[in-house]
Amino acid sequence: MSVIERLLGREQADSLVIEPMRRRDVRRGVQEIEDASHPRPWSRSVFVTELDQMRRGSRHYLIARYRREIIGYAGLWFTADEAHVTNVAVRSDQRRTGVASQLMLALADVAIDRECSAWTLEVRVSGTGAQELYRRFGFAPAGVRKRYYENSEDAIVMWCHDIQSGDYRSTLDAIGAIVSDVGGRS
Repeated sequence: MSVIERLLGREQADSLVIEPMRRRDVRRGVQEIEDASHPRPWSRSVFVTELDQMRRGSRHYLIARYRREIIGYAGLWFTADEAHVTNVAVRSDQRRTGVASQLMLALADVAIDRECSAWTLEVRVSGTGAQELYRRFGFAPAGVRKRYYENSEDAIVMWCHDIQSGDYRSTLDAIGAIVSDVGGRS
């Protein structure tokens, strides 16, 4: 969408838009999703610090917007030639609609463009839906961090290697074909 269309309020009513997160997005929906998604959510100041790191090039955060509302967000942290998924969260009424997949596809493109060779993440042992999402993206369990979440729940450490390969691009293209029009969204 062009700047003029945005200023005139002519967003396509049924399109999912993935775009870089801005500070104002934290108060316009990201914090609400964060608070509802985690027992110990990040504060606004943590998001601001992360967004400052984004300007320095060591982080990248995205939001998913549908009908002008922020319905999800995700982030990456870059170290050497690897990317670490910091978070993926979707508003509860929009879960299982392909939003998280769209965010992950966008993050994958960022990691590939940054010439990362692999990416990693931690996921709650109880987060079976999230684990399934990450497996579709080629992540495999590599270890466990004991009591990682709130000093009570273990995290599964997952890695996905060789993300610069043609085979991985084919995996992403296949996922993109499936989720490109989920729920009438493109």
